Amino acid sequence: MIDTTDINKSNKEYANPAMHTAEHILNQTMVRMFGCQRSRNSHIERKKSKCDYYLNEAPTQEQLAEIENTVNDIISKNLPVTISFVSKENVPDEIDLNKLPENVSETLRIVSVGDYDKCACIGEHVKNTSEIGRFKILTTDYTDGRLRLRFKVEQ
Repeated sequence: MIDTTDINKSNKEYANPAMHTAEHILNQTMVRMFGCQRSRNSHIERKKSKCDYYLNEAPTQEQLAEIENTVNDIISKNLPVTISFVSKENVPDEIDLNKLPENVSETLRIVSVGDYDKCACIGEHVKNTSEIGRFKILTTDYTDGRLRLRFKVEQ
């Protein structure tokens, strides 16, 4: 089993389970829509958060609306958010391990949002997507291939 006692609960990234779970759904939506990687640079906070994605071109207003609609559609499905533990040798192929530190435990904690998203994560999450609220993209900017999405969740 992974030892989670050293997780700093005051860390802003893990301070809001609803926002953090919404980030998981946003990440998977971006992967599916644009074929990009999950966000490598994110700041998850209570009032607003941001994630960076690397894309070949800026998304259109229609695509941004589709991102927001897709995330809200997944949230509205009331999907269970579950945790499982798996050895590094048995990690499913669809789970990206590129963000893990080199000294990661041999047992990984996998967080699943229904059958929509699955990734290794140590953060706190809601138990069901019905606890998230409404996802809203606040602003975006695109510079040198980097799309920054700023968003919030409204209860």
